[in-house]
Amino acid sequence: MSQQSEYDAAYFTLLRAREDLDHLTRYTEFLETELARLATFAATIDTGAEDIPRKFRKLVDSTDKVVIEAIGRRRAIVLSERDKMPDRIAAQEAFVAECEAEADALRP
Repeated sequence: MSQQSEYDAAYFTLLRAREDLDHLTRYTEFLETELARLATFAATIDTGAEDIPRKFRKLVDSTDKVVIEAIGRRRAIVLSERDKMPDRIAAQEAFVAECEAEADALRP
């Protein structure tokens, strides 16, 4: 493999590594936004139907527990993912630095 080919391969690996880091950063932002959205939605379940007469609320109220449990399951998954992100981002940042060093070393 020629030096130019090796450099090109290293450079494209670097580009992919930076793109993956960007994706992880955006995913982290999504997780934070999703936690806030879930909290808001869960809070409005209790207060959302207050203005309608009780006889009409019965059917809607009967689903509250199921919806809150589903929100809890989703929140647990989002929290689990969020807790993993610092390590994943640190590993990806290290990989980007390694790719940058390799591309610099192979630069023609």
